[in-house]
Amino acid sequence: MTHTLPQLPYNYNTLEPYIDEKTIEIHHSKHHQAYIDKLNIALQKHPDLFEKSIKELLKNINSVPEDIRTAVKNNGGGHFNHTLFWENLSPNSPKEPKGELKEAINNKFGSFENFKKEFTEQATLHFGSGWTWLCIEPNNELIIISTKNQNCPLSEGLTPILTIDLWEHSYYLKYQNRRPEYIEAWWNIVNWEKINLKNF
Repeated sequence: MTHTLPQLPYNYNTLEPYIDEKTIEIHHSKHHQAYIDKLNIALQKHPDLFEKSIKELLKNINSVPEDIRTAVKNNGGGHFNHTLFWENLSPNSPKEPKGELKEAINNKFGSFENFKKEFTEQATLHFGSGWTWLCIEPNNELIIISTKNQNCPLSEGLTPILTIDLWEHSYYLKYQNRRPEYIEAWWNIVNWEKINLKNF
């Protein structure tokens, strides 16, 4: 089975005013689609890999044949990263986590506000294109990390549960070079109801 573009659980315009309709449309239908197209082209050289999920490929990136490993890392990462990014968003954000996730965040970072501050600082200071993540470590501890380009925490043995896309195509039409404003706006549409401690 070839990889396909996931349908968004909301319309292109429903994340406004935080992210504008045109940005979401281009980001989803053009940028994300391009990563999927290039991933499928790479996998055609080793068709048996179509039987593996994108998570399996990225978790075991070193087992991917060397001639397509970089293409799978870049384009497969682009596919997985964007898919999680879309799932993390909602026009009806509850604004903060509840239950086990809130408890885990409080235990690790002291409070949700401390977590939000640390996550925002990492995302703001990240140099160039990439992502900032909240992940679960193998020991079930939460950790905030940033990755460059389309690198994915799955390839580092981590389980990502929340991410923000820091590539300029994510925000440039509305925010131009004002990344901090984009990050501040993003907090208003985080879908905390869908983010959970899958491995806890």
